[in-house]
Amino acid sequence: MTGNTFGKILRVTTFGESHGPALGVVVDGVIPNIELSEADIQKDMDRRKPGQSSITTQRKEEDKVEILSGVFEGKTTGTPIGIIIRNKDYRSGDYSNIKDISRPGHADFTYQNKFGIRDYRGGGRASGRETAARVAAGAIARKILNSKGIDIKAYVKEVGRIRAESIDLDEIEKNIVRCPDRKVAEMMIKKIHEVSADKDSIGGIVEVIVKGCPPGFGEPVFDKLDAMIAHALMSIGAVKAVEIGSGIACSGMRGSESNDQIVSGKFISNNAGGILGGISSGQDIIARVTVKPTPSIARKQQTIDTSGKEADIIIEGRHDPCICPRIVPVVEAMIALVILDALMMQEARKDG
Repeated sequence: MTGNTFGKILRVTTFGESHGPALGVVVDGVIPNIELSEADIQKDMDRRKPGQSSITTQRKEEDKVEILSGVFEGKTTGTPIGIIIRNKDYRSGDYSNIKDISRPGHADFTYQNKFGIRDYRGGGRASGRETAARVAAGAIARKILNSKGIDIKAYVKEVGRIRAESIDLDEIEKNIVRCPDRKVAEMMIKKIHEVSADKDSIGGIVEVIVKGCPPGFGEPVFDKLDAMIAHALMSIGAVKAVEIGSGIACSGMRGSESNDQIVSGKFISNNAGGILGGISSGQDIIARVTVKPTPSIARKQQTIDTSGKEADIIIEGRHDPCICPRIVPVVEAMIALVILDALMMQEARKDG
């Protein structure tokens, strides 16, 4: 058993390393006769790719997708869709001085202990670059969901302790931090620049909203929709916590406050985040992820080498001072894969 495949009916398998020849994904279970082109996928890839702005890594990758299989004459065939994204602007030499050292906050120590070997070049399989393959798969799911009136939008809600005060979805792609609050976005960008100048990094919170999801998605008991969302989002390397709806805030509520009462056939609140008993209620699905600070920082840190001896480390290379802006399309992709898989399971139930 390996952990490289996700989904029940819609099966997604990613492969490749940060500094290998290419990354890739196989998407199995997509129905035939869906119009699909590389351009459909590229739009989301461009939103995730590195080198977008002054607050992202300056690694320059086109992240151009190539469809290898599963599409014929512009339509899906029902067979596995194979996609690759070739790596071009990688500098493996930046990591040669730390090949025998475990970087704090990274998977170096755990990969070495699990497999007895690791690809030290940029983190290999544990690199955030692996998410490029997820975004490619998610773009396919997003297109199918959009055709059914289901829309997914994620945005940066918080950087450090700077939090968006208003939500204007039209503002998300108008600023480099992808914050829905224009004034707060400027404060976030300033903070990220300050942290970067201090040779450090900072974390934040990304929120995602799914609109148009009908009631009935989700499979009790172990495949609850919120459980699958949590699984999908926690599988993103930088994510350390997931909230659905009011999340941890409900711990301070009374039942009379937390319950989403129904008046005239409509819910009058949405503390449940659009999911009741693990099944979509028809309300907006709302989730948040807590994103940790980028572990690769240029400050001296203490660690150990592969023999267990203490060592100091300064991480070189090109890294995001804040991962949040580029994780937005990744969060959208994972949500899209979960919702489409749940849709397919619901349709299979009806067919049965």
